[in-house]
Amino acid sequence: MKEVDINKAAWSKISKKHYEHFKKQILNKNYNFNPIILDEIGDVRGKTILHLQCNTGADSIMLAKMGAIVTGVDLVPDNICYARRLAKDCGVDNIKFIESDIMTLMDFHHVKYDIVFTSDGVLLWIPDKKRWGETLRHCLKDDGYFYVHDSHPFYLIFDEEELPKGCLSAKYPYFISKANVEYGIGGYATETVKETTTYEWMYTIGDIINALSSAGLFIEYLNEYDKCVKGMANCDAEDENKLGYLSYYKEKIPLVFSLKATVR
Repeated sequence: MKEVDINKAAWSKISKKHYEHFKKQILNKNYNFNPIILDEIGDVRGKTILHLQCNTGADSIMLAKMGAIVTGVDLVPDNICYARRLAKDCGVDNIKFIESDIMTLMDFHHVKYDIVFTSDGVLLWIPDKKRWGETLRHCLKDDGYFYVHDSHPFYLIFDEEELPKGCLSAKYPYFISKANVEYGIGGYATETVKETTTYEWMYTIGDIINALSSAGLFIEYLNEYDKCVKGMANCDAEDENKLGYLSYYKEKIPLVFSLKATVR
């Protein structure tokens, strides 16, 4: 798919910078795993985890440090290369990485996992949510579960530059099937590289629930939060857990959501 190939090339431009950023944070013990996720997934010791869209492996490594047996998957060859290097730098060996487009993963990967996990800035890069749901089910053990934490699509419709000013200005369509073209990549762990094009596919809450349900998964919970980790929203304040929020809209609009689904 042309758009996916263009995204792959765009992400490869910041792979090395992501690796360097996360290596410094992890080795200096300054890397904070998302506390919302940490609270919700609980004890993962001894669990096999498939981490989809793992980027350069920082969260994969943190899950492995928690005692899980982790397999990270990412579309970008450079991301996988640096993820393996980062794991070696951190002395983590209960982990491996696979280069694959999520849309084609189940064509060749048939291992079943206790947990399929994905988080923080992932859903916009999935062009076919139905195929995505089928892939999750394909990779899950019958007694396993799927977990996702990501930007709330309601938040994503608003002009991100206007929100901190207290202005709710709808800029992006909520109901749209074709890809939205963006210019630039990065911005949360590295400086934004502007000389590039990317494609993003908007999603609704219904899209996610229906994709999972049609694949035979049961929604155990759907949680919504007005706080998020750095980089997921243009937050202007921070709480004691280093979660950001929009002070004008605290307790008024959701920034992120999390969902857990199990096999029926």
